Amino acid sequence: MEIAFNLIILVLTVVTIGGVARRWNLPGPLLLVLVGIVGSFVPRFDHVSLDPDVVLVGILPPLLYAAAVRTSLLEIRTNLRPILALSVLLVAVTTVGIGYLVWWMLPIPLAAGLALGAVVAPPDAVAASAIARKVGLPRRLVTILEGESLLNDATALVCLHSAIAAITGHVTAGEVTFDFARSAVGGTAVGLLVAVVAAKVRYRVDDSLTDTSISLVTPFAAYLLAEEIHGSGVLAVVVAGLVLGHKAEVIQSASSRMFERTNWRMIEFLLENAVFLIIGLEARTILEAVADSEVDTGRIVLACVAALAGVVVIRGAWMVLAGARVVGRGPRPTGSALAVLSWAGMRGVVTLAAAFVLPSGTPHREVLILVAMVVTAGTLLLQGSTLPLLIRRLGLSGPDRAQDALSAASVYEQAARAGRDRLAEMDLTDVDPEVVERLHQRSTERSNALWERLGGSGETPSEQYARLRRKMLEAEREAVLDVRDTGTVPHEVLAHVLAALDIEESIIEMADRADTDERDEALVARVKDAACEHLAEAPSTAGPTTPDGCEECLAEGRSWVHLRLCLTCGHVGCCDSSPGRHATAHHHESGHPVIRSFEAGEAWRWCFVDEVVG
Repeated sequence: MEIAFNLIILVLTVVTIGGVARRWNLPGPLLLVLVGIVGSFVPRFDHVSLDPDVVLVGILPPLLYAAAVRTSLLEIRTNLRPILALSVLLVAVTTVGIGYLVWWMLPIPLAAGLALGAVVAPPDAVAASAIARKVGLPRRLVTILEGESLLNDATALVCLHSAIAAITGHVTAGEVTFDFARSAVGGTAVGLLVAVVAAKVRYRVDDSLTDTSISLVTPFAAYLLAEEIHGSGVLAVVVAGLVLGHKAEVIQSASSRMFERTNWRMIEFLLENAVFLIIGLEARTILEAVADSEVDTGRIVLACVAALAGVVVIRGAWMVLAGARVVGRGPRPTGSALAVLSWAGMRGVVTLAAAFVLPSGTPHREVLILVAMVVTAGTLLLQGSTLPLLIRRLGLSGPDRAQDALSAASVYEQAARAGRDRLAEMDLTDVDPEVVERLHQRSTERSNALWERLGGSGETPSEQYARLRRKMLEAEREAVLDVRDTGTVPHEVLAHVLAALDIEESIIEMADRADTDERDEALVARVKDAACEHLAEAPSTAGPTTPDGCEECLAEGRSWVHLRLCLTCGHVGCCDSSPGRHATAHHHESGHPVIRSFEAGEAWRWCFVDEVVG
């Protein structure tokens, strides 16, 4: 009963602090550590202890898997060279650098110093990428940070195990190299094997609960199997997650994917934040042990400060000396990009957990754990709080929202066209024409909604629909609940009806978030060239025949949503989301192939013939 009560307190604290951190834009991990430190002085929690095996086997695999399944395998492969340079080479350099630095400052053997170096070497770049996405950072830098966070833990843990072996015995350079190669090859092989088996099984499963249950087991199976053959369990989990995430649209149903994403987001949130809180609760025990240490307090303080400065300086020096040469395909990094990558070195869960893996017989173990805690808290406070300011000061900008909206509209147009083509191939002899018309209409509604995202901040028809339909769903749900209160309809029947309403509302909310995100300013897209002869031959603009609006709508006294300009004759017509759809009608009447957006600041063009944007 006491354990259950403590778990409830733990979860409630994590949820509360997490909500406060998001509400006030505070560094959640650091806040949880501080709350944990305060909580460690409460008698009930004054002897909390975190078993390293619980973290390495029970917490780390699901955290890595949750990050891997939502990461693009193609983008990781494209940026593999810089990712490996950070996750393998830089981790090794940091391990050696910090190891020798701490060995020089503290009365410990070199192997213990290298063990600490391995503990503090891997940054928790997931935290950095979260900040980068929020503030706005080029996608390639975000991909590099995410890729680094997925792979650097494997390198650090291999280095840590070798250093621990050296503490208790003798390890040669050849043995370390062999262990590293075995870990990499074995971990990759097991990850691929688990991914293939899981994919084949999940492809044949049509039940969302069963499919999600298999997903929950996958990271643990990959980790344990890889560790059993002395491979890297961390690498196995990452490889399995990347492959299964890449194949998700093929092996899973839509409902399974939604269910799985929701579950993993919750698991990731609870596990990662719980570790930070528990580490804070252990801080008192560590500080008391350090107070009884034979090492001079001044030397301990200097070692903590030196290790914190060391991880920052080594990463910065690495970017200066090797950063410009480790970039694979793509443009060479600018000084601003290298500065952000250098400063995005916050330590996190793995550093805190790995510190407790140090054997109990390690000389001055409590001091080494304190150094790891200071490095983690220091980088979260120093770098985590100033990274957004640095990004803004350097003038780095994130993805072009307008270009993203334009690309999404173009892709969905192709998808909708494929759906209509498939419909045309089917035998519709016995199908009601109204049903066929409804299918065509639904196929184009979403495409129109995406085009509406371009062209100003006014409420679009899709947004009006979402707002009004939500009000209707609210009334419909209240009516169903009134029926439920009467007790005249079976619960299962009512549950199905309520679930259907929830699904529709969730779809509206998802679409509405995408369509209305930051629409306080007009979206202005950067136009890309397209392989279309009509776009190539069309002029960039034309003189509008009716600059004040849609020619037909003005004549008929009707309103429009957005305007399109014919680049052949200058006709101004309304878009397909407008009631008149006069731009498309003009194309059908005249045969003129290319239009351009006639909204302020926009320059994208559309070819009716080839159905491409450019």
